[in-house]
Amino acid sequence: MDEKDLIRKAKKGDTLALSTLLQQNYSFLVRYLMKVTLHPQNAEDLTQETMLKCIEKIQLYNGESKFSSWLITIATNLFIDQQRRKKREKNWQKQQQALRKMKWNAANRNEEWTDVLDVLAQINEDIRMPIVLKHYYGYSYEEIGKMMGIAEGTVKSRVSNGLKRVRKELAELEGE
Repeated sequence: MDEKDLIRKAKKGDTLALSTLLQQNYSFLVRYLMKVTLHPQNAEDLTQETMLKCIEKIQLYNGESKFSSWLITIATNLFIDQQRRKKREKNWQKQQQALRKMKWNAANRNEEWTDVLDVLAQINEDIRMPIVLKHYYGYSYEEIGKMMGIAEGTVKSRVSNGLKRVRKELAELEGE
């Protein structure tokens, strides 16, 4: 049975046809991912994820490209998503490390704003930045707007809403 027949049957729910398609493309996909990831275990994991995604989305295969090309597209997108997650995780870890250092320094100087740092760390940087610029550095709303490239009214809104959230979070911390 040729690939087109297998695809047609797989799209109609024939699990044996789908299994055959996946078996025929498995080693090809692993070799591709080995070259991309340079990590055998990661290549195997991504191949498994790709196969699962293929099973879920076989109905979306439109036949415009070779089946193996479709699988490579899925695998490539999964790899790119994985790399983005790793980058976000690494950035988050760096931020947490910097926060711990700031809290340690504040505690060593007997400053009592470690709770504020905890709350600020939970707020999106688009809101955190105007709060810090306004209340820690004393910049005007107009100056902050120019620095951030946003309207003065937007700065006022972000500071106001951000401070409400900070106050609420701090009140909850004090209530614990």
